[in-house]
Amino acid sequence: MRMRPRTLDEVVGQRHLLGEGSPLRRLVEDDAPMSVFLWGPPGTGKTTLATVVSRVTRRRFVELSAVNAGVKDVRAVVDEAKRRMGMNGTRTLLFVDEVHRFNKTQQDALLPAVENRWVSFIGATTENPFFSVVSPLLSRSLLLSLESLDDDDVRALVERALIDERGLEGRHTLTEEGFEHLVRLAGGDGRRSLTYLEAAALVAGPPTSSGDETSEERAPVEITAAHVERAVDRHAVRYDRSGDQHYDVISAFIKSMRGSDPDAALHYLARMVEAGEDPRFIARRLVVHASEDVGMADPTALQTAVAAAQAVELIGMPEARINLAQAVVHISLAPKSNAIITAIDEAIADVRAGRAGPVPAHLRDAHYKGAADLGHGQGYRYAHDFPGGVAPQRHAPDGLTEREYYRPTRHGTERRLGEVLQRIKEVLRGGDR
Repeated sequence: MRMRPRTLDEVVGQRHLLGEGSPLRRLVEDDAPMSVFLWGPPGTGKTTLATVVSRVTRRRFVELSAVNAGVKDVRAVVDEAKRRMGMNGTRTLLFVDEVHRFNKTQQDALLPAVENRWVSFIGATTENPFFSVVSPLLSRSLLLSLESLDDDDVRALVERALIDERGLEGRHTLTEEGFEHLVRLAGGDGRRSLTYLEAAALVAGPPTSSGDETSEERAPVEITAAHVERAVDRHAVRYDRSGDQHYDVISAFIKSMRGSDPDAALHYLARMVEAGEDPRFIARRLVVHASEDVGMADPTALQTAVAAAQAVELIGMPEARINLAQAVVHISLAPKSNAIITAIDEAIADVRAGRAGPVPAHLRDAHYKGAADLGHGQGYRYAHDFPGGVAPQRHAPDGLTEREYYRPTRHGTERRLGEVLQRIKEVLRGGDR
């Protein structure tokens, strides 16, 4: 709270919302009535932005939490806002934190105040407003998405807190290792980084005096990674996201899933999560691995991996760790096949080697004028006119009719797919006789 910015220029992060000419800055600078939803992960500055807006625009600021406020509380705020506006022109900014927790009746109670501009309204939510906010209220509001702070943002926030008079006032410094550990633990959450810094400063203790110097002359106390560890009770994971450890751990992670060892894979997942690895990076590797090493042996593995990636974007960390873990276990226990990556890589290799004959005439586009005169489409057999939906005809270009790229394994679903493919090939080859 002490370090909360006083102006928009002091806000760290969210550059896409605070740049010159951005909607939020224009609303503030024009001092216009507003209705805004701030959607983003915890600790990204939703409450901070609302507070700054109220100070800059000189509106009376009223904050409600949807956790414990009801319709009666909302109406009381609106009635008081109308009274003050009528008496002395004072305008009110109503900030509702966790607005997604309001039910439909409670959200509907806000509609008249928003529509008639009795209050300027800012609602903060960590959940997708399209799912959690009633359409009439959402359609009357500007939706702004906030992003997790990056490492540079968190570092800037901590550096300011170390020297600012509202923070530690230069009484403490932070070692580079301590900085790295604190940034990792913050996980893009600015509020968390300041809480951990304050706790670590208490562990490190205040500057001590030899008796001669004044408090201003005392040497600052150094906060180390060990102090941060003791304060937060979290060991500093040795993991460099741009160095060898990053590549070693992700390699072991993938090879553990490929080797069908869910426990080892979960260990490496935990190491990445604890070290502050970008969960989107982990999710992308899961999506790739689901096709590269499982493929059609269990097609649902890709669905699970994609769902986990979507969960990372939708709900964020730390909750999304559960979805990532589910995908890791699914992929680890799934039957394995590399037939898909082998197939596409062999096909690409043929194309790069110049093995790309002309498209057979009966498969060429026959919809444009003059195509029939060129023989396009002649002899084409419509698959749906044949038993099983497979017509005996050739599809591959000249020189590639005997190439087989996809070779199913005998693992999982691919055992059945291999049998299906063999029957299909027998029908297709009937077109070459």
